Amino acid sequence: MGSVDLTLIWAGIIGFAVMAYVVLDGFDLGIGILFPTFAVADERDRAMNSIAPVWDGNETWLVMGGGGLLAVFPLAYAIILPATYPLIIAMLLGLIFRGVAFEFRWRHPRHRPLWDFAFSLGSLVAAFAQGVTLGAILQGIRVENDAYAGGWLDWLSPFSVLTGVAVVIGYALLGATWLIWKTEGTNQSHARRAAFWLGVGTLVALAAVSAATPFLNYDYWRRWFAMPGVLLTAQVPVLVVICAATFFWSLRARSERLPFLMALALFLLSFVGLGISVYPYAVPRAVTIWDAAAPPQSQLFLLVGALIIIPLILAYTSWAYWVFRGKAGGTGYH
Repeated sequence: MGSVDLTLIWAGIIGFAVMAYVVLDGFDLGIGILFPTFAVADERDRAMNSIAPVWDGNETWLVMGGGGLLAVFPLAYAIILPATYPLIIAMLLGLIFRGVAFEFRWRHPRHRPLWDFAFSLGSLVAAFAQGVTLGAILQGIRVENDAYAGGWLDWLSPFSVLTGVAVVIGYALLGATWLIWKTEGTNQSHARRAAFWLGVGTLVALAAVSAATPFLNYDYWRRWFAMPGVLLTAQVPVLVVICAATFFWSLRARSERLPFLMALALFLLSFVGLGISVYPYAVPRAVTIWDAAAPPQSQLFLLVGALIIIPLILAYTSWAYWVFRGKAGGTGYH
């Protein structure tokens, strides 16, 4: 197996880990974003209990993606991390606040408003930081002599803020559709109303980001609009329209699972579009995945471990979701 083949395999593995994180952690971050809109007590309790059994396992994929990037594409890791340090720190602090809120909210009822605020703020900060990080990478990172050569705030731009807002809205949509599936009564009615407007907002944000991205660099424009590639890339927006139409139909038909599945499909298509834009770069316009890759021997050694660990993670995750299937109640977290 050649080094090029290994590099592509690892690019696919890390891409899968990132997508799995977005799909699985996105909806519980979305519930945190929506948390202030729920009625105090029962509605908030049921919303949190719908994700309590699985939220920490969802973040396994973040560790997998970040650790895989460090181990297999160390040059990309060494460039991207310094370019986005404030965002990564903000994201980790947000995730810490969420984790603490999960544990202490039920233990200290007298301070529950404080933990509710920490849960919501942590979710919002983590989601926004992830979106801005995506925008910062897409707009390009200054690289000289295989090292980050930009400033402390190079990540901040109108485009990166746009992607940050888009991710927040998209995660909130995932959270709302998850609650349609996992709750009943007032929670479900509330989530169904929110999902309609969040669906509209997500499509508007997706259109805005998609329209702006080709103007960041000619390479992006060429991949999307040059012939004959446009014949293939044009299928992505067509599929987005089909999924969006199915999503709104499912809301009107009062389906419980289909809105969530269609929201996931929109994220998957967005991820495919991102891949079309940036391939074959690990750091857009600066470092390709082959330039950033570790030696083939290291990739092969790590691949053996990945082929053991990833199926175990998938099996455990599937088992956890199966055990905790069904509607969420209002009983405490522990």
